[in-house]
Amino acid sequence: MYRAERSGVLGGLSRVRAISLNDAHNFCALEQVGEEVAVILSLIREAHAALGVRPAGFRLSLRGPGQRYVGTDDQWRRAEELLRGALAGVDFVEAPGDAAFYGPKIDIQIVDAAGRESTLSTVQLDFDKPERFDLSYVDASGARRRPVMVHRSLVGSMERLFAYLIEVHQGDFPPWYAPVQLVVLPVDPGDAAQADVADRLARDAVALGLRAEVDGGGSLGARVRDAARRRVPYVGVIGAREAAHGSVALRLRDGRVPGPLPVSDALALVGAVVATRSADLLP
Repeated sequence: MYRAERSGVLGGLSRVRAISLNDAHNFCALEQVGEEVAVILSLIREAHAALGVRPAGFRLSLRGPGQRYVGTDDQWRRAEELLRGALAGVDFVEAPGDAAFYGPKIDIQIVDAAGRESTLSTVQLDFDKPERFDLSYVDASGARRRPVMVHRSLVGSMERLFAYLIEVHQGDFPPWYAPVQLVVLPVDPGDAAQADVADRLARDAVALGLRAEVDGGGSLGARVRDAARRRVPYVGVIGAREAAHGSVALRLRDGRVPGPLPVSDALALVGAVVATRSADLLP
């Protein structure tokens, strides 16, 4: 999506002109809205946990006086009741006047490093689009009825999401979405045996679906520092001993050193952490 933002309001990834949205629109009967919203909130919690999002609060945005809305009073009352029910057990605030013109919504708020609050995830009920497009379905009695559209965005726009995640993690992304998950460093890149083991390790990692690369330029200390600067979760060092035994000296981003491991065990360790979307560097 593109938005004609003025240059003075643009800011990093948080406010951009080209936006990649995470959106979906589900159609259901009004009486199914509560169950549908509960499922969506569960998906949002699962996504937030995996990404490391720390919600600042939930907001129920309702109709307010002096504004125009589509839909009947009965529809709005029923929709607001269903959203309140879906938020049972969750601390939330009500925000009269913040609803969309087409229906009430649940907004999940975040706060950035500057203390500014914004909406990351949202679940909105829409009475307008089914009406405008004359959508209908046949219910169990054979009667035609108008559906409700449930608009959901689990993590909002990719740009705002990663602006937030960069601040929250300070670049130390959980391994499963780190840009590079494993960098392999041969101690002596000119040694054929070390270079061969390093290349095979990186190729095997890529074959398993991991993002891995070999860095053979410069001194070993400089390459280790570069990996730390890039916040790479795993660094595999291949020296003469490791090359001879088919092992790798694995170093973790947080300074822990599991010790020399067989290459297969090292790949299994990294793969297990990535597969479970764990925030920890060890299974």
